[in-house]
Amino acid sequence: MTLNETLKQLQALGNAKVRAQNAKSGAGDNQFGVSLGDIRALAKKIRTDHPLALSLWETGNVDAQFLATLLIQPKKLSAKEMDRMVRSLTFVRVADWLNAYVVRQHPDKEALRQDWMAADDRWAARAGWDLTAERVAKSPDGIDLTALLARLEAEMADADPEVQWTMNNTLAAIGIHFPKHRKRAIAIGEALGIYRDYPVSKGCTSPFAPIWINAMVSRQG
Repeated sequence: MTLNETLKQLQALGNAKVRAQNAKSGAGDNQFGVSLGDIRALAKKIRTDHPLALSLWETGNVDAQFLATLLIQPKKLSAKEMDRMVRSLTFVRVADWLNAYVVRQHPDKEALRQDWMAADDRWAARAGWDLTAERVAKSPDGIDLTALLARLEAEMADADPEVQWTMNNTLAAIGIHFPKHRKRAIAIGEALGIYRDYPVSKGCTSPFAPIWINAMVSRQG
C-alpha cells in the first residue's frame, strides 16, 4: 500500500468526535480523528511495512503516526533515527504508543535511556523515564534506586507535565517492587501531591503514587 492510499484510508475513517477528543488532549489540526480500534484494524490489514511507516511518520499527522508505530520495525532504526523520532513528537498519546511499541523494542534502548535521562527535550526525557520505569520493574540491576528517588524528589515537581507522568511511573515502580524503598517512595508521593486529585473511572487505580503503590502491593499480597 502506498503512502497516499494509506492516508486516504485514514481520512475515510476520520470522525469528528475523535478529532475533538484528540484536540482536548493536545493534538493539533493535523489529524483525521481515527479511533484507535480502527487504526489497529488497518495495521493488521497492512502488516509490517517499515518504509511506509517512516513515510507515515514524516507527515506529522496524528493518525498516520499512530499507525506508523504499529508498522515499523524497531531493529531497522538506527539510534539516531530513534532519537529523532522521539524528539519530533507533538502529541502525548502518540508518544505513549511510540514508547510502548517501538522505543522499548529498540536494541540500543539502554544507551538511549541514559542519554534521554539527561535531556532537556521533554519528549526525550519522557521516553527516558519510561524506559527507567521499565528497568526498575523488570531488570533493576545497576540502577541506584536511592539516587533515583533523590532525583525524583528534587525534580519531579518542576518537570514538564509530559515528563512528570513517566517520572511518576518510575516512583510507583520503585515503591511497588522494592519493599526497602517503599516507605520513602510513598512519602515522596505524599509530599509532592502530584495526581492526588486526578480523576479516575470507577474500578481504575489512581495514578497518585501512594494510592497506586498500596493498591498494587495489596494485590501481590
